[in-house]
Amino acid sequence: MNIKISRMTTTDLNILEGILIEKFDEFWSYNTLKEELSCTNSYYIVAKEGSNIVGFAGIKIILDEANLMNIVTKKDKRNFGIASLLLENLINKSMEIGANTITLEVDENNAPAMHLYEKYDFKKVGLRKKYYNGINNAVIMTKKLK
Repeated sequence: MNIKISRMTTTDLNILEGILIEKFDEFWSYNTLKEELSCTNSYYIVAKEGSNIVGFAGIKIILDEANLMNIVTKKDKRNFGIASLLLENLINKSMEIGANTITLEVDENNAPAMHLYEKYDFKKVGLRKKYYNGINNAVIMTKKLK
């Protein structure tokens, strides 16, 4: 699998619009991504296999912290290391811009995602009760960069 990571463009976003919920997940809408893409302290990337988008991810910079907003891999392309490539790229970008930490929230029931973050030395630092849909708790995880 030959995956290339690049900065998300408006063209990429328009391609995602038609397939976002069916091929990825329902957590992020087209309008939410469009707002994030236009935000000056957000940085979004896509993973492409040829011309096909197989994943995307983004961070938002708040002072000296990068907040990992999402990492999403196309449903039929999961478990091929795409999320790891996206995460590595965002960790490197966060260090490049001088962030001290990267913080994220992850559903406490999403064991594969928590395992991924732990593999990259993210530590559990807190819990947000009923964060997801008023039902599932979110585990707050952070990684020190400096």
